[in-house]
Amino acid sequence: MMGHTHALTGAVAWLAVAPGLAALPYLTESNRFVETGIMATALTPAEFIAGTLVCAGAAMLPDLDHPSATIAQTFGPLTWGLSKAVAWASGGHRGATHSLVFAILVGIGAHLLADNYPIGRDILVVLMIGLALRAIGIGIPGKKLASALVNAGLTIGLYAVFRSFDVGYAWLGLAIGVGSLIHVVGDCCTERGCPVLWPLKGRWVLPYKIGIKTGRAFEQKILAPVLSVVIVGLLYFRLVPA
Repeated sequence: MMGHTHALTGAVAWLAVAPGLAALPYLTESNRFVETGIMATALTPAEFIAGTLVCAGAAMLPDLDHPSATIAQTFGPLTWGLSKAVAWASGGHRGATHSLVFAILVGIGAHLLADNYPIGRDILVVLMIGLALRAIGIGIPGKKLASALVNAGLTIGLYAVFRSFDVGYAWLGLAIGVGSLIHVVGDCCTERGCPVLWPLKGRWVLPYKIGIKTGRAFEQKILAPVLSVVIVGLLYFRLVPA
């Protein structure tokens, strides 16, 4: 799948599952469980929206193994160099990063970061927001520098808004893990599949060669618009009082 499709599926995944996860017992931010807990019993609207953006950005993380992918181009030589290293370490595109193991590890890593290093947590949140905006095409067509400035301005602005609403990030690890996992699920629906149970070599792919052809008309003209409508509908359903 293309970058914007992954980001949209990440947003849909968070909007769909976050309320249920937030209702889990014994995982509140109002007691000692915040030290090892996962998220609050009820997300505020600002936390819900912040989680949607973070999850959309995290849905790009598995493609760090692809130096030509959106995530590798987002922050210039820094992310390109990181992508080259990840590609080498993971065995190339759709290797170790496209697996259940990777989704679990990055989720746990993000959770530990959020619990222990507030500055690192905030940097990660800003990066995920910026990546989500870049993936869905926020910017000025044909103007890379102007688009980068628009992206940076919106990213910092959104982060400042979340700070003003005292957004908590006990849910950060879940958002990162869910975003990474939904990327893997999406790529399993393409013609190449993914090594979901890496280090086992078998690939999970739809049968009968019905997988989505990456970048073709179905993905761009049907799937992406449908996902966009679903996001708007879920936002309305979750945030607008009945």
